[in-house]
Amino acid sequence: MRQPRIWDISQRLSARTPLWPGEPDLVVSRHASIGPNCPVNIGAISLPLHSGTHADAPLHYSDDGAASADSPLDAYIGPCVVADVRRAGSQIEEADCDWEAIGSASRVLFRTYESFPHDVWEENFKAISPEVVARLRENGSVLIGTDTPSLDPQNSKTMDAHHEVLRGDMRILEGLVLDDVPEGTYELIALPLAIEGADASPVRAILREIAE
Repeated sequence: MRQPRIWDISQRLSARTPLWPGEPDLVVSRHASIGPNCPVNIGAISLPLHSGTHADAPLHYSDDGAASADSPLDAYIGPCVVADVRRAGSQIEEADCDWEAIGSASRVLFRTYESFPHDVWEENFKAISPEVVARLRENGSVLIGTDTPSLDPQNSKTMDAHHEVLRGDMRILEGLVLDDVPEGTYELIALPLAIEGADASPVRAILREIAE
């Protein structure tokens, strides 16, 4: 029996990973190496919580929101729709979305890049309009994802899209890599780490083919 195909839609984390301007460096270090007096390699990592592919916790955009460790995991596992909106302008609007294909999907991931910028920060990424988020919320979606660093523009002070998410107690995935994923329906698995007090968490996000 053929095994379902898996797409890894996560960024690799390294010193080259593009980070939000002003955030501390991502550092992977080695504290011990295999040798005559040591049987193992031991490393450490220091990184911003919003590094690479990550899940925003509600605490990120609300002081009363749950931290990563306290966020229920249901939203991060289950059927999802990948929607190609590369044709959109500076912001994804309702008219850019194929609502018939999206339907009443519980989880929707938006592809905006022709090719994901693995080695450079692009500040003019496509944001998602709050109207799109509101429509997804009204359709019953529990999670919205994007291949960009944020649902809102880089210089937003109002975080309108995030606050639309908050109104529906939805969850957010950002920094996905969707270059090789055709539009369609998949099983999403993208679990945040149980970090106490954290406003976000890196995730290893995958899509799994749904058997016919």
